[in-house]
Amino acid sequence: MTGDFLAPIRQRVVADAPQLASLFDVMAGEARFARWWLTDELELLPRNASVLEVGGGSFLLAYQLAREGYSITSIEPMGTGFDELGQLGQIVLEAAGRECSPPRVVRCRAEDFTATDPVDFAFSVNVMEHVDSPEAVICRVAEALPKGGAYRFLCPNYLFPYEPHFNLPTLGTKKLTERMLRARIMADTRTGDPVGVWNSLNWITVPSVRRIAAKHPSLAVDFRRGTLEAMLERSIHDPEFARRRSPWMVSLVRAMKATGVLRCTSLVPATIQPIMDARIKRV
Repeated sequence: MTGDFLAPIRQRVVADAPQLASLFDVMAGEARFARWWLTDELELLPRNASVLEVGGGSFLLAYQLAREGYSITSIEPMGTGFDELGQLGQIVLEAAGRECSPPRVVRCRAEDFTATDPVDFAFSVNVMEHVDSPEAVICRVAEALPKGGAYRFLCPNYLFPYEPHFNLPTLGTKKLTERMLRARIMADTRTGDPVGVWNSLNWITVPSVRRIAAKHPSLAVDFRRGTLEAMLERSIHDPEFARRRSPWMVSLVRAMKATGVLRCTSLVPATIQPIMDARIKRV
């Protein structure tokens, strides 16, 4: 779905900032997956609906949605650990300004966001594990939604003992994991800035999101369990995604696919799935 506009943007990246080409390939894959993930939600909205993206990152997905006619606002503070991502995002925004009505970018922390206009729908992908206060973000976003509006986000679930940014097993708490595996964490070159990325992680879990929703009578939360199968299948069909995963994990997913076990992952309770697909609704 996003392929038509990704190719010319990649050409511009290679010409203007070739050191960002590999990052672009990673973010392009994420944008493709995220656009698929949002399909059901977006089909319920009018084409000119107001959509809020929490964490614009490379802005590739925001650009695609703007091209489709949605009115996009992206919150992007560009915090520590993501300097190259900021450079890539600027290239994408410049391309958007030439080709369509570009996303409106709000440069602030999501915890500090105040909507000037209501939004019909909000989403984020791999952002909620990096914010300082998930509760503050959820409340801020919910304030921008109408009754019945939803904020849907995808992120790791740290109750499952795996850290996807560093491809590490986790040992209960973030503090203990860092103490025992610090050398491996700091030696990771794939994140660009291992110190910044590690420090940004807040260890969000499904139970913690349930507790947040329970504290606020105007919010209701449910968790979608079927996304896990699609995420795992990416390690088979998306070479760039597979490259960033451990070989044993890719082999395991292939075996699960061949035996039909992969289809059963949607039966795994959301609480113990490695990813969290949460939908917060304002009621």
